[in-house]
Amino acid sequence: MSFDGREPKSGVPSDWGKQRGGLTPSASFTVDYLPVPTHLFDYITTMYWFRCEDSEISDIQPASIGHLSLFAKGEGTMYFGEERSEPSHRMSLLTPLSIAAPFEVQGPFHPIGAALTPLGWAGLTGLHAAQHSNHIYRAEDTLGGEIGRLGEIWSEGYRSGALSAQDIAAALADYIGANSKTVPARHRDLIAATNRWLAADLDPDLDDLYDSLGYSRRQVQRVLEQYLGLPPVALKRKYRALRAAALLSLPELAPDFERQVYDAFFDQPHRIREIGLFVGRTPARLSDDASPFLSEMLDTQNFREIGGLAKN
Repeated sequence: MSFDGREPKSGVPSDWGKQRGGLTPSASFTVDYLPVPTHLFDYITTMYWFRCEDSEISDIQPASIGHLSLFAKGEGTMYFGEERSEPSHRMSLLTPLSIAAPFEVQGPFHPIGAALTPLGWAGLTGLHAAQHSNHIYRAEDTLGGEIGRLGEIWSEGYRSGALSAQDIAAALADYIGANSKTVPARHRDLIAATNRWLAADLDPDLDDLYDSLGYSRRQVQRVLEQYLGLPPVALKRKYRALRAAALLSLPELAPDFERQVYDAFFDQPHRIREIGLFVGRTPARLSDDASPFLSEMLDTQNFREIGGLAKN
């Protein structure tokens, strides 16, 4: 399935995990969320520290915003559809993902990173989100040699015990803050209006978005592709699936929210296809095999900009 020719042609193969002997169990992972400085809330959604000591790791990254991460330990490969794969780097810049992407890592695996908001992505990288979606870049190739040098220092310090994950996360946040440019006010306003539109409903009406903005439809599409990586129709699909999956992964779901989830899709096959494309799981497996990577992307923190999980 493709939105505009730039995205992978298909999502996660239904038997991807089985081909590799199953996904790495969540019990093998430890994850800590590290504090984001308050003055960087507009640029960083979450900061995290994952650990897994297994020698072979397989998991699936749901569709996501951009990430800047130090691979303090471990090297891996991410698969974008069935036609392309790319390796990780010491300092990896994961561009916004339009669909779920499986990955394999030769462990132990210890990434420390920051999930970037659309403003953070644009301010730090200056890259057009849609034109660069679905890639893992060597961070220094995009951001300059300093981040590569810092990555080596941080990795050596982490491995020797001289630097803690908290030290590295703080330094990474300082780097992002010092190197992020300001986004034009009119674009910030448009992104904020889009976030409010996405927050209004699991299946918001497109006309409501266009009617609330003083731009032509083509202008709105261009700006959203630049910052969020997708045009409005695909953006709505992505967040509908992610937020529906977040709700369905809860141990208990209030009847009102359950009704919202079911009403947001045409029927059960449609719901299964969409969640599979953007999350990499079927709805029935969301709580059965939830991993730290799935939980991280479905955590309420990652919906902070669009008002949480759901609204009445």
